[in-house]
Amino acid sequence: MRNLPTLIGFSAVLMWSSLALFTAASGVVPPFQLSAICFLIASLIGLSVMLRQPRRFRTLRQPIKVWALGLFGLFGYHFLYFTALRNAPAVEAGLIAYLWPLLIVVGSALLPGERLTWKHIVGALMGLAGTALILLNGAEGGLGGGSVIGYGAAILCALTWSGYSLLSRQFGETPTDVITGFCLLTAVLSLLCHLALETTVWPGNVSQWLAVIGLGLGPVGLSFYAWDHGVKNGDIQVLGVSSYAAPLLSTLILIVFGYGEASVAIALACLLITGGALLAAYDMLRGKKTK
Repeated sequence: MRNLPTLIGFSAVLMWSSLALFTAASGVVPPFQLSAICFLIASLIGLSVMLRQPRRFRTLRQPIKVWALGLFGLFGYHFLYFTALRNAPAVEAGLIAYLWPLLIVVGSALLPGERLTWKHIVGALMGLAGTALILLNGAEGGLGGGSVIGYGAAILCALTWSGYSLLSRQFGETPTDVITGFCLLTAVLSLLCHLALETTVWPGNVSQWLAVIGLGLGPVGLSFYAWDHGVKNGDIQVLGVSSYAAPLLSTLILIVFGYGEASVAIALACLLITGGALLAAYDMLRGKKTK
């Protein structure tokens, strides 16, 4: 039965939709420092399970290319994401970063056994149109107000996670326990970068500490284990389509909690990005092969 693994994988999508909220609520903790704290918490989740069954530590013996891919995806994506949220309005930066589901669909169509169709092309153009709408209607005056770094980081963020996800298909037999190692190494690397490049700034109050802990437990913790289990044991097509709910849910959560304001531009951008992704995944939704 693949229903339970699919549901577990979908829980990762729900957790990722809270990433922008927790990041925005975590105060002004520098990106590398925030990454170090969150990934340490994430690694403790896996270690707590593996310590009960020490033989599972053997699964950490993986080729260098597996570790390199894990660090590229986890460390690279989250550093860019935190940087984007620190240098651009949360709603706009979050939406741009969540172009990764669309990029995964378009990119996967170019993999062996697949082909690019007009749906993928139109879907990609819709996503780009939504991104352009966000850039032109940013809360800080489009590209002004020092937001160029934030918007650029958000774009690189989307490219990094989509690239990591597509390349991960080559390592389908890698056990989920290796995610623990990815998180621990990312925490160490983030700490080294923090010590070399940043000034330490701790969360200023209880609510900010709770937001940081929430990041490590959910969207930067359990989500990776859940997603890995889901894509390896569940219905990967359903999981791929479900990931397109993340940008809309993320934006709605930010607006509800006061980190963004509802507007026609944001609504149109949500429709364009999510609609473009669904169009690109139309054949997957129907269970139709595009070979």
